[in-house]
This record gives sequence, C-alpha cells and structure tokens, in this order.
Amino acid sequence: MSRNFELLHEAGKVQEMLRQRIETPVATAPVVMIQGAPSLQIDDAAREEVNKLVQRLFLASGTLCPRQVVFAGTERGNGSSWTCAHAADVLASQVSGSVCAVDCDSLFPTLHEEFKVQNHYGLADALLGGEPIRQYVQQLSRPNLWLLSAGSLHENAPQMLSSEKMQRRMAELQAEFDYVLIDTASLDASNHSGVLGSWCDGVALVLKANSSDRKAARKALAGLETANVRVLGAVLNQRTFPVPDRIYRRL
Repeated sequence: MSRNFELLHEAGKVQEMLRQRIETPVATAPVVMIQGAPSLQIDDAAREEVNKLVQRLFLASGTLCPRQVVFAGTERGNGSSWTCAHAADVLASQVSGSVCAVDCDSLFPTLHEEFKVQNHYGLADALLGGEPIRQYVQQLSRPNLWLLSAGSLHENAPQMLSSEKMQRRMAELQAEFDYVLIDTASLDASNHSGVLGSWCDGVALVLKANSSDRKAARKALAGLETANVRVLGAVLNQRTFPVPDRIYRRL
C-alpha cells in the first residue's frame, strides 16, 4: 500500500487538526546538500511523500530546524517505526552530515526490521555497558547512515530509558551524529516519548489516517504539552489519497 504523509506543524494547530483543521512550517539553518538515492525500497509515490516530510521537518529554509527528533505513534500500529526509518534513509541521501536512527521502543522493537538487519547489540547493551556509543551502532547501506537498535532486551530496559545513564547516552548521540531520529513506544503504552522528547528538539506525532482515535491523540498531545515537550507536528500516515500541492504550500 502506498503511504502518504502530511506534516502538520505547531502544537496549537495540531490540536486544531485533531478537531478538524491544520497547518504551517518549521525551518532550518543552511545544510550541505548532496545527491543520492535512498536505499530502502518503497514506491515512487511514498518516496515523494517521505521526501516532503524530511524537507519540511529537517531541511526547510529560514530558521533553525530540529536535528534530534522523536517519532511517536499515538497508538501502536500507526507506523512510527516505518516513518522513522524511511525519514532517516531519505535524510541521509540528501545531506552530507551523519544520520543515526535509534530504536527506543523496549516494548516492541522493530526499527532493525525496517532496515533488514539484526538486533543483537544496541541501546540496551549501551545502557548496561561503558564503551563509547560508537561501539554499539551499526553502519547501514549509506556511509553516513547508522542504526542503534534496541539491543539485548532485559527486564529493566523500560526503566532504563528514563534514567540518567540514558540522558548521558542521548547527549553522546547528539555529539556524535548530526541528526538523531528516535523511534519510541506509542504514547498510549508508555511515557518514554515525553522523557526523550524533553532531551531532544521535540516530538513528531504519528497518526494513522482513518484509524487514530481523536480522543487518544488529544490526550497524548495534552500530556506532551504538560511535560513542556515541544510538539513539532503530526505525520498523517497512510492517507488513501495524495495531499494536494496547494495544501502543501500552506504547510
């Protein structure tokens, strides 16, 4: 199925969308652009939509754009992992800086599956060990694209995601990589998105078209705002029709 996305910026306008409407953009400092083909295989229509998402979230011109972003579904099954993986892949194909995708979903880790690699050594191991973070990441098909998978899961993994050790590891990731894209458990399952979002530039909510519950989405948004977490926007996933260009121009 082709996936279409709509990035809806600004927390207040996301709230408005959850009632019925939306809109406006973010922007960024200049970045060095490069040409290259993304590695993950998706159809042309889906790739175009992911590219629009990356441009609006990370590469728009004007002011400083986020570099460390948490992707969080309001409910499980909204496509957060898919969105995070493909956004990282497309972003790495367009910038010369390093991009690291991080799986912080200790409940249902699937980011490694999106990249078709093993999850045998990653974040959980980094939280237990003391080696530099580079020892726990794996390089993917592009020289500037990396993955920190969930790693060896253990019973304390969920608690460790909100620990001081995790905060230090996040700071290390932000120092090592130009862009950090984080996939987390859904907001209805844990509060990790809020905790991690407070250590990053903000959270991008992932909603599933014709599926996401509006009450659950409003509750998730209110929770993030109460925690003073910046909501960068919402990604409307799996639309059954493309978003008209005239609407994208308003974002």
